Amino acid sequence: MHDSTQAAAPRSGRFLPLARLSLLALALALAACKGGPEGDKGKDGKDAADKGPEAVPVEVAKAGRRSIAASYMGTAPLEARGESQVVAKTSGIALRVFADVGQQVRAGQPLVQIDRDRAALQVAQADAQVRKLEANYRRASQLVEQKMVSVNDVDQLRYDLENARASLRMARLELSYGTVTAPISGVIAARNIKLGNLVQINTPIFTIVDTSRLEATLNAPEREIETLKAGQAVQLSVDALPGKTFDGRIDRVSPVVDSGSGTFRVICAFEGGGLLQPGMFGRIRIEYDQRANALVIPRTALLEDGNAPAVYTVRADKAARTTLKLGYVDGEWVEVRDGLKEGDPVVVAGKAALREGSAVQVIGAKAAPASAAAQAAAQ
Repeated sequence: MHDSTQAAAPRSGRFLPLARLSLLALALALAACKGGPEGDKGKDGKDAADKGPEAVPVEVAKAGRRSIAASYMGTAPLEARGESQVVAKTSGIALRVFADVGQQVRAGQPLVQIDRDRAALQVAQADAQVRKLEANYRRASQLVEQKMVSVNDVDQLRYDLENARASLRMARLELSYGTVTAPISGVIAARNIKLGNLVQINTPIFTIVDTSRLEATLNAPEREIETLKAGQAVQLSVDALPGKTFDGRIDRVSPVVDSGSGTFRVICAFEGGGLLQPGMFGRIRIEYDQRANALVIPRTALLEDGNAPAVYTVRADKAARTTLKLGYVDGEWVEVRDGLKEGDPVVVAGKAALREGSAVQVIGAKAAPASAAAQAAAQ
């Protein structure tokens, strides 16, 4: 028995250092998971668990003052003031064509000469009949005084003479239809006739457009019926002429609101004869009011969540949602009537990640718009 006990003791002593090493490795692993023997304390000695969420980087702009205009914007194609389809009032062969596309013409100017030989013969016949009846009527008038012709016969001759004169005037009018003239002044936009063609009655042979004044018709919503009035200034830009603007005025406003669309017609007029042409697509801006010293912020600061107009302001490095009462909108600026004061910072970039009370880090600030007084001084 003694020998067996002594033999077992050395074996258990050999396993003891191995157990100690295992326990030490486990302790080191736990310490590594905790971030070190100090439990991952920061420079200020506070635990990471005590730290709040990381600050959201944002850009801000300050509310400032500038001039702002109230305006209505819309789109519409330009149309000519007047347009006419020139038709022939008779049929015949085109003997001469006096105008072509792009030519400026005046009202009453000849455009086409049509063969009218038959009409000329009819005029001659009608004229001869009138002369014959005039002679008969003169003789009958003398004979009635001698009671050689009845009064009824003289009256009948007078009626026949008046009818013949009317026929003569009709024949002369038909003859005049051989010369097709321009009904309005303008530019030839289309020509559908060639020399020697057979011209059919009431068939369009020319199109004339009056480009001296162009018009654009806006369908404005009924809420603007009290603000858009005849005589107001209008600015026009067209896609075909980038970088150019053209001045015009509201020519007339329809007093009737369409019940189906809830809109009313606003006709704007512009001077033609230059770069503007009918058919161009126009973008129209109508300014109907202006405030010289309005408190404004960038439109990009507004929250787009479907609720009342609001922005995030920065107070003590935290985001605060602020509800606003807005005024006019002018391009990239929007007027603030209530909710902010001059100099208040509003978040313009990074607002999508913010909530009420979120910690923020301002990484950039946009300059506030110059006030009206500062702009005047700079000029």
